[in-house]
Amino acid sequence: MQSALAHPLFSQLSRLLEKEMGLYYPAKSWGDLERRIAAAAPALGTVDAESCIRQLLSASLTRQQLEILAGHLTVGETYFFRETGSFDVLEECILPELMRARARSGRQLRIWSAGCCTGEEPYSIAILLDRLSQHTADANATILATDINPAFLEKAAKGLYGEWSFRATPPWIKERYFKRRKNGQFEILPHIRKRVTFSYLNLAEEIYPDIINGADAMDVIFCRNVLMYFSPDSVMKIGKNFYRSLVNGGWLILSPVELGRDLFPQFKQTTFPTAIFYQKATIAEPSVTIDDHSTWTPVLQQDAANSQAQALPLFLLGEDEKMLRFSESVATEHLIERVAMPDQAAEPRGAASKEDDETFEMLCDTARSYANLGKLAEAASWCEKAIAVNKLNPAARYLLATINQELGQSTTAMQLLRKTLYLDPDFVLAHFALGNLCMSHDRTGEAERHFDNALALLSLRPYDELLPESNGLTARRLTDIITSARSSILPVSLDREAQ
Repeated sequence: MQSALAHPLFSQLSRLLEKEMGLYYPAKSWGDLERRIAAAAPALGTVDAESCIRQLLSASLTRQQLEILAGHLTVGETYFFRETGSFDVLEECILPELMRARARSGRQLRIWSAGCCTGEEPYSIAILLDRLSQHTADANATILATDINPAFLEKAAKGLYGEWSFRATPPWIKERYFKRRKNGQFEILPHIRKRVTFSYLNLAEEIYPDIINGADAMDVIFCRNVLMYFSPDSVMKIGKNFYRSLVNGGWLILSPVELGRDLFPQFKQTTFPTAIFYQKATIAEPSVTIDDHSTWTPVLQQDAANSQAQALPLFLLGEDEKMLRFSESVATEHLIERVAMPDQAAEPRGAASKEDDETFEMLCDTARSYANLGKLAEAASWCEKAIAVNKLNPAARYLLATINQELGQSTTAMQLLRKTLYLDPDFVLAHFALGNLCMSHDRTGEAERHFDNALALLSLRPYDELLPESNGLTARRLTDIITSARSSILPVSLDREAQ
């Protein structure tokens, strides 16, 4: 279908959509784009496609405009256990080894469903984990599910599905993990729903990996049937961010139609009998060749890999490891200088000197570097060193709280966050983190109070202001994230009212 509108308009719009959303509309698809924009026009306050396009091009896109566009430009076609070959490999080869390795290390298994649509994919992962953990209450795993379309996230958080979502799913899955409603829909069981955290995230933005939004130190990233709508340049940029979001040895799982060595050169392509995965392998890890998955042992011995990496010369390390080694050496140098420095009699006891501030920042930076690489024990150790240098600065306690949360130590994390707020009651991110923790423990009333506190503090800040300790997060972006997080409280509250 050819568009009747002027060529320059669609050329500019396609560039805007690629920049802001990653979506790729070449000239041959402009007719389809015109049809979709015309459908979105009333919601965007315009009467037709042309006036809508001109309005979109007149200023930076707002969050509301992005949400409306996502609702009309993204496709919500998915179902439970789609592309079963990938799930077969996960069940037989990947997840059992990962779960054993994480049990030995005490670290949570972390999985991200990027572009989760209406939730069938992350819930399929949660069901698989439940089966592998033999229905224990805690599989020591977290599943982050993100999407750019708020309508998809709202539906996913409710966990209600029709027959069409089970069109290629074994009947026993529906019988064992869903409850039939009177209206013919099926509701996912609460213990499965609780394993998944839904959140808004635009893959085209440079906001990951980041310990703040949880898109860091991942063991497995699913991003299936999403990148096919992106331009090659956007795919390569997202691929680099996914690589940084994964721990060493972590896995990237794409749809078969999205595979391509040229677009993901930093990954090692690993072939299984029923699927092809990408693995983040460093020089410190042996290469893996798969001929028969029954004789294969994945490279998942993280501690051994880390020890081996420490012995490597700097020029053999990856970029992340190089930066970490540099950050650690500088922080250690500052710490040694501080210890060797004689006490200043004129300085009041408890006040931080300029040298202390510099050392504190270096120690915190080193802790963040370790955390973003998934080396959480080391990150926690550097946080403790920072706290010893300056007990009154809340930043290190907040960072240590987020690390403890990722380690599954939620009680310790909550205690640290409360100490953070004692030192600084206006620490927005601490209010947000406490809200998330309370929500995960079904303390919805307390969670809402913390979210309200955070939103009240954010309302006093300019939208484009960068928040302290947020790694580039703006007040507007955190407001959007909190609004999205609060939407998942609603289904739980409604369930309780119905009981």
